[in-house]
Amino acid sequence: MSFHRPPQAALRITNCHVHTFTGAHVPPRYPHPLAWPFKRAPALLRGLAGLARLIGQEDLAAALKRLHRFQAEVGAEAQADIFARLVAQYPVGTRFVVLPMQMAGMGAGAPRVALPEQHDELAELVRAHPGLVIPFATCDPRLPGAAAEVRRCLETHGFRGLKLYPRLGYAPDHPVLMRDIYPMLNEAGLAVVSHCSRGGVRGRISRARADAVSHPMAFAPVLRAFPRLQVNLAHFGGQADWEAYVTDGIDPYRPVQAQDNFLMALRMMLESGEYPNLWADVSYTLFQSDDFLPFLRLFLGHPRVRARTLFGSDFYMTRQEALSERAMAVRLRAGLGEDLFRQIAQTNPETWLGEVSATRGATPVQAEGC
Repeated sequence: MSFHRPPQAALRITNCHVHTFTGAHVPPRYPHPLAWPFKRAPALLRGLAGLARLIGQEDLAAALKRLHRFQAEVGAEAQADIFARLVAQYPVGTRFVVLPMQMAGMGAGAPRVALPEQHDELAELVRAHPGLVIPFATCDPRLPGAAAEVRRCLETHGFRGLKLYPRLGYAPDHPVLMRDIYPMLNEAGLAVVSHCSRGGVRGRISRARADAVSHPMAFAPVLRAFPRLQVNLAHFGGQADWEAYVTDGIDPYRPVQAQDNFLMALRMMLESGEYPNLWADVSYTLFQSDDFLPFLRLFLGHPRVRARTLFGSDFYMTRQEALSERAMAVRLRAGLGEDLFRQIAQTNPETWLGEVSATRGATPVQAEGC
């Protein structure tokens, strides 16, 4: 009698969080009006990094090198150029959920290319790479025509979901979203990705306000009101809150401390079972530190967390790191093992995107606390 496991089908990875927007889609005064020379000539950053290293400012040198790598990427002429660099980092057949950005409402000037044109270019990318690009629309609900543009993308281009970025200055339950946009997504059972981290771009609001609208619980009213809306809170809480959890710890006798930590709050929401349409992706955060991987593996021991976690990288934001996208993705895959990686990179994305029934979810495993 043989006890060998039957061979598994070839893995089809879905990266649930990537970007292809370019500098033409970014406001001219972001991140600061004095940054424009470096946007026009990223090599200046490399020179400044060398100078900082010569005078012994290693931390500054590292930060400037990160910024140089990022500016070199965002300086691409077209989304197709960025996508070509992304595809080269993954196996044949890998699919990518591509998330545009709408930054026109953050008070840093109007991007050279307006959002409808960014969406149209993304639609061209879909046609050029059949089966590989899963396009999402984006919007800022404070701006005129937001709902109409989302509807156009869904009905004309067949986009598969919506990307939100509350830190730009709006809450997840903004009236336009609740009244006009979520209902059309909910009716079709489409997906949403929302930034859920203390880091990233921030509009003209206080850090405290930005954290409040980015907190996982800020999405609770949305999850309850639209049960078919499949909401992915990106970054699994974000680097700062993972570092606080791993390094400083969370006092188990002070529940408010756990609730304030994005990672812990998101885990509690997932584990509770109260929000069956809630998901989380591991983009960027789990690409930053080897120290985080063992904790993620432990968290995935809970069957509800395992069934609602998605693989994502946040390319091209990861280009700020020294390791390549391929190296970081393989490190994550090796750290989790093939079964867990298949769960978050193939099984769960297919369910989140509505391609298979949720009943084909994760195999229950023994839950472990940490």
